[in-house]
Amino acid sequence: MIGHLTSVLASQQLLPWPWAPSSHLHPLPLHFVLSFSLTPGYVQGTFEMANKEENREKNRYPNILPYDHSRVILTQIDGVPPSDYINASYIDGYKEKNKFIAAQGPKQETVNDFWRMIWEQKSAVIVMLTNLKERKEEKCYQYWPDQGCWTYGNIRVSVEDCIVLVDYTIRKFCVQSLHDGCKAPRLVTQLHFTSWPDFGVPFTPIGMLKFLKKVKTLNPAHAGPIVVHCSAGVGRTGTFIVIDAIIDMMHAEQKVDVFEFVSRIRNQRPQMVQTDMQYSFIYQALLEYYLYGDTELDVSSLEKHLQTSHNAAPNLVKIGLEEEFKKLTNVRIMKENMRTGNLPANMKKARVIQIIPYDFNRVILSMKRGQEYTDYINASFIDGYRQKDYFIATQGPLPHTVEDFWRMVWEWKCHTIVMLTEVQEREQEKCCQYWPSEGSVTHGEITVEIKNDSLLDAISVRDFIVTYNQVLGNQEKQSRLVRQFHFHGWPEIGIPAEGKGMIDLIAAVQKQQQQTGNHPITVHCSAGAGRTGTFIALSNILERVKAEGLLDVFQAVKSLRLQRPHMVQTLEQYEFCYRVVQDFIDIFSDYANFK
Repeated sequence: MIGHLTSVLASQQLLPWPWAPSSHLHPLPLHFVLSFSLTPGYVQGTFEMANKEENREKNRYPNILPYDHSRVILTQIDGVPPSDYINASYIDGYKEKNKFIAAQGPKQETVNDFWRMIWEQKSAVIVMLTNLKERKEEKCYQYWPDQGCWTYGNIRVSVEDCIVLVDYTIRKFCVQSLHDGCKAPRLVTQLHFTSWPDFGVPFTPIGMLKFLKKVKTLNPAHAGPIVVHCSAGVGRTGTFIVIDAIIDMMHAEQKVDVFEFVSRIRNQRPQMVQTDMQYSFIYQALLEYYLYGDTELDVSSLEKHLQTSHNAAPNLVKIGLEEEFKKLTNVRIMKENMRTGNLPANMKKARVIQIIPYDFNRVILSMKRGQEYTDYINASFIDGYRQKDYFIATQGPLPHTVEDFWRMVWEWKCHTIVMLTEVQEREQEKCCQYWPSEGSVTHGEITVEIKNDSLLDAISVRDFIVTYNQVLGNQEKQSRLVRQFHFHGWPEIGIPAEGKGMIDLIAAVQKQQQQTGNHPITVHCSAGAGRTGTFIALSNILERVKAEGLLDVFQAVKSLRLQRPHMVQTLEQYEFCYRVVQDFIDIFSDYANFK
């Protein structure tokens, strides 16, 4: 099967993808290369109801309509014939009939019908795959209240909860029919995937696979169909449904047949999976799932996963984690995406020539007038657990990049710096001291004044007043307080002896962030990958452990490596991530319901 999947991807020039293996490629039979030349769908299908004059306004796009034979039929209201129409179709899963309803994103005039469908079909989960607006164009009307309670026709919807994560948002609604007054209210969960880019498909399928797992977890066993919608209810909607079904097929039959399944669901709703990019993305997601599987753990099973040292064969742990770490080295470094960092003028700004940012998420500075390359710094935006671009991973400044470092801190409104190296280690300069030991120092347009320097356990906390000296007209100079957390608990060789120092550091940084408004956190060690990656991985992993009682060290590190090369550099640092999580659970298990 792996040969089949990788060869299909290779044929579409989608390998080597950064996360895909570079070996096992086979020559490709032609029918796979052309496999997206699918017919639009059911030849005999009719669209009579959708085309009725009184229903035309209910369709978002005049060319994307449900077939009569598979459309969702609503209960008629007071003998008004067109009131049974909604632009939505039943779609089968891998083996389950009508597992899904594929729908267009509601329009303002169809919101009441949408909620009527949810109620009548007894659906407990809504999967939303578009943002409300994309490129200033309405893709879907907001069919839920932001807070409190709203009535849509005969259905009352109140918001119970909303959790915002980096790739998706979970909203829980209490839904009640005023018509069936005696019927108990129901819980309906909307999972809203927010990271589908306006053009194309997500850069990596990791977020989508995590999202799909969450959908499966939150859908109760005896609920009605899962309602899936994007804007038209065919492209992203079809892509999501196919990934779900083919993963089920992989488990049941150890094979994949995307072409056949897409053809089948196109007989239920035309144009399902609209573009060749979406079709390719299905294969990328399947390959990702096949190669790496589900590496998520419940906190209660972490100890078992690590087969703690009480085990007769402690080496097994080592081998297990070594295997995981080896798989991470499959994540290809995309040199072709590092053009800016590899320009001769910018290579001089790198501490380690292999560790430079990718172009797509590098931190861009304002260009100094008439000075080329001054918009570059060796720094990458990295996603947090709840927020995109929550961290800036960078190297310890060199003497000639200190000014750029402070320009970055100023321009990106950072209030927090995390330093994970000493200025010198093993008699080598690891980081230029970019702050004054006393008084103030000026770098270009920016003055940095030290206000206080205190040591608490293994962390120096330094407060700086950072002032931007360039002012227009009679404006006042702007100043800002920036706090640096300098962690001294990392030995020159190896990793910290225990995890508590790192847990305390992460907690202190989070507290500071809450007080200063969650602007990006600047994190650096020497090269900005090993210790820096470990700190960011642990921040994200522990945040998830607290929120969901789940962890996925492998995927957390893998997604960091897609954002900056060599993040979490050594097996030792990778093992340390697991150890810190175990320490965290041991420390807090008395207070939390992890176990």
